[in-house]
Amino acid sequence: MNDQNIYNSETELLQAMREQFYAAVIADILDDYGYRNQVMSHIIRPLKPETVVAGRAKTVLCSDVYEIPESPYQKEIEAVDRLAANQVLVCTTNGSVRYSFWGELLSTAAVARSATGAVIDGFTRDTRAIIEMDFPVFATGQLPTDSKGRGEVVDYDVTIDCGGVTVNTGDIVFGDDDGVVVIPQEVEQQVIQSAFRKVNQENQIRQELLEGASVRSVFDKYGIL
Repeated sequence: MNDQNIYNSETELLQAMREQFYAAVIADILDDYGYRNQVMSHIIRPLKPETVVAGRAKTVLCSDVYEIPESPYQKEIEAVDRLAANQVLVCTTNGSVRYSFWGELLSTAAVARSATGAVIDGFTRDTRAIIEMDFPVFATGQLPTDSKGRGEVVDYDVTIDCGGVTVNTGDIVFGDDDGVVVIPQEVEQQVIQSAFRKVNQENQIRQELLEGASVRSVFDKYGIL
């Protein structure tokens, strides 16, 4: 399958991407289109090996605070309550190592809203419970410390820098064991169609290599390595 238009809904398309795509092939296609800074920092890793996430970003911007606000968690609650089906919550804590932004209860709320995952440029907690839920979470690490009085959501659905990549709500986010890649909305159709084609070509190349073809011969034939 190499054309996203054959799917009846975005849900079906995203499921096909989770089943057939991998971060490296998307990164290669984005390179081909001149988008060479779409891979998040290597320190953003899945909590559980073999986790795959794909969905539309819902961005969240956090900042450190140094006292407990009058109404803690206010915008954080708003952001999670407004998650929609097929969205991935994408949060930057601006490199804070003072607290965990994400945890089991927020994961539970996200699942109830049919969100497909969370990508946090920061820490998460309740690791065992999240893994048992099988909810895809990518983060820079784990820490049991609560965000109350340490970090607050400043805004959501705004442009953020997450793991060194500019992300807007609505961009497509894809992550696996290799890392997280962001597909900007303005090129998503071309990138997805090209990625389907490349996946099919790489399957052919793999078979030819297994049958003894040289790397040079398959590269000259397909231009892929």
